[in-house]
Amino acid sequence: MITEVSAVNFRQNLGEMLSQVQYRNDSIVINKDGRPVAALVDAELFARIRRMCERFDALSGRIREAYAAVPVDSGLAEIDAAVAGVRKNG
Repeated sequence: MITEVSAVNFRQNLGEMLSQVQYRNDSIVINKDGRPVAALVDAELFARIRRMCERFDALSGRIREAYAAVPVDSGLAEIDAAVAGVRKNG
């Protein structure tokens, strides 16, 4: 479950919220001035997110290297054509 709290509420109830995350595997979004500024998630989920980011960065780097010689305009035109094709047939 994801709970949203104000920064003030979070500060006042930190211990309780840490337990909520640790034992119930909940996530807490911390809002300041009505906007989300941070999230508290359990350490296992955070580790998985970090691994996914590392894999994404590695894959993005490989794609960037593979298409380094393709002019940006040509690449974007090819992507637009592929998207249009999928939308037409989808």
